[in-house]
Amino acid sequence: MLRAIRGGLALIAAILIATQFAPTAAQAADPAYQVLVFSKTAGFRHDSIPTGIQAIRDIGTANNFTVTATEDATAFTTANLAQFKAVVFLSTTGDVLNDAQQTAFTSYINGGGGYVGIHAAADTEYDWPYYGQLVGAWFKSHPAIQQATIKNDDRTHPATSGLAATWTRTDEWYNYRTNPRSTVHVLQSLDETSYTGGEMSGDHPITWCHPQASGRSFYTGLGHTIASYAETGFRALLLGGIRYSAGMVQANCAPPTAPTGTVEAESYSSQFGVQPASHAGASGGTTLGYIDNGDWAGYASVSTAGVTGFTARVSSGGPGGTIQVRSGSATGTVLGSVAVPSTGGWDTFQNVSTTLTGSASGPLFMVFSGGAGSLFDVDTFTLTKSTVPTPVEGESYSSQFGVQVANHAAASGGKTVGYIDNGDWAGYASVSTAGATGFTTRISSGGAGGAIQVRSGSATGTLLGSVTVPSTGSFDTFQNVSTTLSGSASGPLFLVFTGNGGSLFDVDTFTLTK
Repeated sequence: MLRAIRGGLALIAAILIATQFAPTAAQAADPAYQVLVFSKTAGFRHDSIPTGIQAIRDIGTANNFTVTATEDATAFTTANLAQFKAVVFLSTTGDVLNDAQQTAFTSYINGGGGYVGIHAAADTEYDWPYYGQLVGAWFKSHPAIQQATIKNDDRTHPATSGLAATWTRTDEWYNYRTNPRSTVHVLQSLDETSYTGGEMSGDHPITWCHPQASGRSFYTGLGHTIASYAETGFRALLLGGIRYSAGMVQANCAPPTAPTGTVEAESYSSQFGVQPASHAGASGGTTLGYIDNGDWAGYASVSTAGVTGFTARVSSGGPGGTIQVRSGSATGTVLGSVAVPSTGGWDTFQNVSTTLTGSASGPLFMVFSGGAGSLFDVDTFTLTKSTVPTPVEGESYSSQFGVQVANHAAASGGKTVGYIDNGDWAGYASVSTAGATGFTTRISSGGAGGAIQVRSGSATGTLLGSVTVPSTGSFDTFQNVSTTLSGSASGPLFLVFTGNGGSLFDVDTFTLTK
């Protein structure tokens, strides 16, 4: 009976949440501040830009910030940017800033400024690696405008705290060149089964945030249509993103990790049916409890990338049941499952473990199944991460200078990064250098050979190490070369190539040891 009452109350609460979004009234805690909205386009121009500018002005009027809108890139000077708490790139496209303007904006962000990218902001500055890291991922393609379902992965962020677990709306849904999940904190993702044209293998981030040096970045792929800017939910999303980026409100935007430490099960970021339960014998005195068949809990900051094992501390005064470990959502890829026995009491704990398989990299979800009534409680859990590094195809770069893909039958996948001259480089936005201690690469050279510098963040970023590449006698003769890495940088990986003469060597694959 108590469970039924709780379920009824939860349903009523869910209905209320689904119909109420974040407030648009002025935030009393926010001092007055200024926001720059930049909408210069050097490619496709969205007809929603004027409506978007007016919408942000309206949001600002109601929430104590003023808006300066411009398409003049000369606004990007150190002195001018200093007056703004956040800069919004509103559906910018193409190459919109020159070198001096890029330098000023980099200093602004690194010094504590805020960036908000809306929709086609991801279709901008493809040849500027720093911007690629800032926006999180670059645009690849999109299907026709259509209705789709958004999964709100983290409903604790000020941009998404007023949204229900799912949100069905119409927009133009971007596919991205890389999946940013390993380097950003994903707030929303698309259910690719709910529409046609998704190309990200079922793990499709669409809104995210992350710190950038001393600054903050927030991006959403929503906002193509004029109608978007009249939606209460979308306006609330923008307000929360602007407030976070401007530093008016704190939020967890740290990129995910695959922890080997202990995670408190009651620290979920999303859930269905469960509640925290007090138990003196539990870690921290609290468990994830009131678990019935079909309930679930999601952990937006816990990545499943590279995980090989799962252990949970559980108790049960009921029938017990099963924990499914899934990636990306409560219906995502099943990585493994483990049976939970009745332990004889809700305060009697024991550990259960299972191995995990699969290559999914989304956030962790636990899905619970069993008979009737309260099945079991989960106190804590740990994930075991593989210590075997996964090879990365050299030609899978997200940005580059000078290099091209070369065909070689003996290469992994039949391709390499080739045509490498002195000073060329390749960047990998989805490969984090955080914790990297070693670098091994499979190379070939019918030329002079040279060296590979391993850098973090950009082609001129922190140097973690370098390795000499010898001439192997032929571009179809491969061998491995390795080096140790040092330093504490955590940006995306960049390989910078040096040597004398033309066509120095090719890079087939590489691995980072962590």
